[in-house]
Amino acid sequence: MSAHRRVEATVLAWAWISWLASVALFMGQIRSEVAATGVQLDGDLILGGLFPVHEKGDKTPCSSAVYDRGLQRLEAMLYAVDLINKDPVLLPNITLGVHILDTCSRDTYALNQSLEFIRVSLDALDTSGLECSDGKEPRVKYRAKPVRGVVGGSYSSVSLQVANLFRLFHIPQVSPASTARALSDKDRYEFFARTVPPDTFQAMAMMDVMQLFNWSYISTIYSEGSYGEFGIEVIHNLAGARNICIAVSEKIPHNADHRLYEDIVMSLLKKPTARAVVLFTRAEDARGVLAAAHRLNLTSHFHWIASDGWGKQSHLVEGLQDVAEGAITVELTSQPVRGFDEYMASLTPTNNKRNPWFKEYWETFFGCKLGPPGSDLSCPQHRRITKEAGYQQDPKVQFVMDAVYAFAYALSELQRSSCPAESHVCDAMNSYDGGAFYREYLLNVSFKGVVGSQVKFDERGDGPARYTIYNFRKIPGTTSYNYSVVGTWYRELNLNLSEVSWSGNTYTIPTSVCSHPCQVGEIKIMQQGDTCCWICTPCKDWEMMVGEFTCKDCGPGRWPYEDKMGCYDLPHKYMSWTSIFAIVPVAISCLGIMLTLTVILIFCRHDDTPIVKASGRELSYMLLCGILICYLNTFLLLAMPGMVVCALQRFGVGFGFSMIYGALLTKTNRISRIFDSASRSARRPGFISPKSQVIITCSLVSVQVVATVVWLIIEPPGARFDYPTRDQAILKCRIKDSSFLLSLVYNMFLITTCTVYAVKTRKIPENFNESKFIGFTMYTTCIIWLAFVPIYFGTGNSFEVQITTLCIAISLSASVALVCLYSPKIYIIVFHPDKNVRKLTMNSATYKKAPTASSAVSVNHVAEMTSKRVEGSKQVGGSEAAHGAGDALAHGHGGGQSGGNGERGSTLKETPID
Repeated sequence: MSAHRRVEATVLAWAWISWLASVALFMGQIRSEVAATGVQLDGDLILGGLFPVHEKGDKTPCSSAVYDRGLQRLEAMLYAVDLINKDPVLLPNITLGVHILDTCSRDTYALNQSLEFIRVSLDALDTSGLECSDGKEPRVKYRAKPVRGVVGGSYSSVSLQVANLFRLFHIPQVSPASTARALSDKDRYEFFARTVPPDTFQAMAMMDVMQLFNWSYISTIYSEGSYGEFGIEVIHNLAGARNICIAVSEKIPHNADHRLYEDIVMSLLKKPTARAVVLFTRAEDARGVLAAAHRLNLTSHFHWIASDGWGKQSHLVEGLQDVAEGAITVELTSQPVRGFDEYMASLTPTNNKRNPWFKEYWETFFGCKLGPPGSDLSCPQHRRITKEAGYQQDPKVQFVMDAVYAFAYALSELQRSSCPAESHVCDAMNSYDGGAFYREYLLNVSFKGVVGSQVKFDERGDGPARYTIYNFRKIPGTTSYNYSVVGTWYRELNLNLSEVSWSGNTYTIPTSVCSHPCQVGEIKIMQQGDTCCWICTPCKDWEMMVGEFTCKDCGPGRWPYEDKMGCYDLPHKYMSWTSIFAIVPVAISCLGIMLTLTVILIFCRHDDTPIVKASGRELSYMLLCGILICYLNTFLLLAMPGMVVCALQRFGVGFGFSMIYGALLTKTNRISRIFDSASRSARRPGFISPKSQVIITCSLVSVQVVATVVWLIIEPPGARFDYPTRDQAILKCRIKDSSFLLSLVYNMFLITTCTVYAVKTRKIPENFNESKFIGFTMYTTCIIWLAFVPIYFGTGNSFEVQITTLCIAISLSASVALVCLYSPKIYIIVFHPDKNVRKLTMNSATYKKAPTASSAVSVNHVAEMTSKRVEGSKQVGGSEAAHGAGDALAHGHGGGQSGGNGERGSTLKETPID
C-alpha cells in the first residue's frame, strides 16, 4: 500500500471516530461547561494525562465541584515533569511537555476526552511521503505533537474504556490508581500498565483481615463499574474458598441518590447478624452509605471494612465520624513525597496559570470566591494550601510521579538506543512504534521511585502489592478522630489486634456470624439456603464426630475422646478388692471361714464325745465342708474373670450348696423314715447306718457335679465383656444370669425337699431337737433364697452390687446352717462339758425331772420299755413306741453298726451308744 493510501485510510478512521464522538456528544450531552481545554505544556516529548479534576454531575457529565484528590494528582504530574526537566542526567537536552485532560470521574466522558489524544496523533502526520497534484508541498492544518504515552486514568472504569481506544493506536498507558483485575489481561489491554497492584491482592488483604477477626457472615456493597464489580467478584470468590458467607450484596449505581443509599442500608438489616460490611466503592459512594446509616440512626451497628476507595481520606468521614468509628480501611502503602507539600503551598491563583482549574480548587479549598481583577477579593492572596489550612497529601501522589518517571526512564532508554549519536529527539525515536516502546522499554524499567521504593512492572504490567491497614478511631481523651496504622500486608497479613479500636472505643473484637461455632461434641445441621447458618446438635455421649455434620457410634466397649474426634477402648472393669463392694463380702466370708474351721477343730478334738457321736460325725463333717466351700466361693466370685476362675465359680457354688443340703436332706430323711417305720412296725428301717448316709449324700452331690460338668462342656467357661451402660465394659464370666440361676435349680429342689422333711418331723420328741434346728435352718434358707432371686436380677445394671448380693446370699445361707446346727453343740462342748455325757444324750424329759448328779433311766430300761411297747403296742400306743425307738436310734448312733435283721427291740437292747 502506498503512503498516500495509508494516509487516506488513517483519515477515514479518524473521520469514523470523530463521527462517533459527535454522536456521543449530541446524545449524552457529554461535554460540560465547566470543562476546560486542559493543561498543555510544550516540550520535545509530550505525555498525556487523565485525572478526575471534577466530580461527576447528577444530570451532566461534570459537576462544578473540584475533586481534591484529582487535582493533587494533576499537580503531581506537573511537579514530576518539572523535576525531570531539571534533571541533567535523565533525558538531557530533552524537554517533557504535557497534555492533561479532565475525566470528571465518568468513563464515557473520559473516553470522549481521550479522542483529543487520537486527534493530535492523526494531525501530526508525517507528510514527507506525500505530494500534491500540482507538485506543491502538502500542508496539514494541525501540527501539534502526539503524546508518547498517557498517565491515567484514576478510576478503573475510566482506564478500561480508554485502554481499549489507546490499544487501537498503540498508545502506552500507565495508571497510578486503577486497580481492576481485568486490566491485567494483556490480550485485551495490550499497552496498559500501572504503578499499583490489581485489586486481587487488595481483596486478599481484606479477606485476611476478616479471617483474623473470625467473621464468617458478611455483607458487601460495591460501586457500579469495573472497580467495584471486579473487586467484589474477587471478594466473593475468596469468601467461598474460605467458608465466609455473603449475607447481602448490594450494588450502588452511578446515579444513586439519598433514598437509594438508605434502601441499601435497610437491606443490610434483613440479616442483622451480618454486622461486618465490605465496601468496595468509590469515595463518594462510601460517604453516601455512611450518611444513610447516620440518618437511620445506625451509628454503632455496622463494622466497616473498606477498600482504597475509602482509604484514609479525611473529608470522606467529615460529620460522619461516629458512624465510621472503628472502620478498617485498606490503602496502598505509600509515603508522602518530599517537596510536594511545599510545592502545593507555593501555588496561588496568581502564579499557577498553567492549571486552568486551580482557581476553582482554591475557592473550594478555602470556601471563598475570587473576584475579578482589581476588585476586593474575598479570598486573600496571602492564604496558602498547607496542612494548617486542612491540606493533606493524597496517597496516590507517589504513584502518579512514579508513572511519570517510568515514562521518562523508558524514553531515556529509547533515546539512547535509537539516537546513539545524538542527545536530542531524532527521527528514529519519533517514528518508533508505541506498542514496541511499551513492550521493550516501558515494562522493563526498574528504578528507585520518588520515595525510595522500587518501581517496576511484572509481565502483566502490574506494580508490586503492598498495603497498609488503617483503623479509623477516636483519639483517647479527645473528641477528635484519626486514621491509625494497625497493620501491613505484603503477601501475608501482619496486624496487631490489640491496637484495633472499635465503635465506643472498645478493644473487644465484635462478631459477625450467622451461627456461633458449635461446641465440642456438637455437629451442624445446616439451614436450607444458607451455608453459614446452622443449628448445633450434640452427639450422644458414646458417639464421635465424623467431620462437622455427622456423629458415629464408637461401638460397644469404646468411648469418644473429650474432643470427640476419635474413640478409645474403655478400661475393663471387674470387682476391685479395695472396693467397699468387695470388702464387706470378704469380711463376712473370712469370719465364716474362721468360725467353720473352729467348729471343725472342736469337733475333731471332741470326736469321741457323746454329743459329737450323736450328731452323726460323717454327715457333720460333710456339711461343714460344704459350708466352708460356700464361704470360699466369695473369693472366686470376686476374682478377675478368666477361664479357670469362671469354671471354678460355676462348679463351686453348686457343689457347696449340694453338700450342705444333700447332707441335711439325708439327715431329715433318716429321722423321718425311722419314726414312720416305728409307727408301723418294729422292723429296723434300711440305709440308716453312717456308711449308708454318706453314700446317699455323695449320690445327691454327684447329681450336681455331673450336671455342672455337662454344663461346662456344653457352654465352655471363659470371660466376656458386658455393657450394662454405654460407658462401661464389664469383664464377666461367659454365662448369662438366667443360666447361672438355672444351675441352682437342683439345689433349690434339695432345699425344698429338705424343708418338707423338716416340716414333717417338727413334732418328734423333744430329745430329738436337732430336727427343729434343721427346720429353722431350712425356713431361714428359703427366705434368703426367695429374697436373693429378685435382688440378683434387679441389680443387673450394677455388676458390683450384683456380685456383692450373690456373695452375701451364699455366705448367709452357709452362716444360717453353721449357726443353727452347730451353735447348740459347740455351746455344750465348750461351756458345759459336764452335760456332754452319755446319759444326757438320752431323753431330755428324764434329764429335766432328775438332778444332774442322780441316776437316770438306763439304756436297758429304755430298751426294755421300748420292747414292751413294741410287744404291747395296742395297750401303749404307736406314738410311745416310736418315741422310745427313735430315742434309742438317734442318740445311740452306733445302733446300726452291729446291724442285724432281728427284732427292733432286741437290736436296741444289744446296741451300745458309740
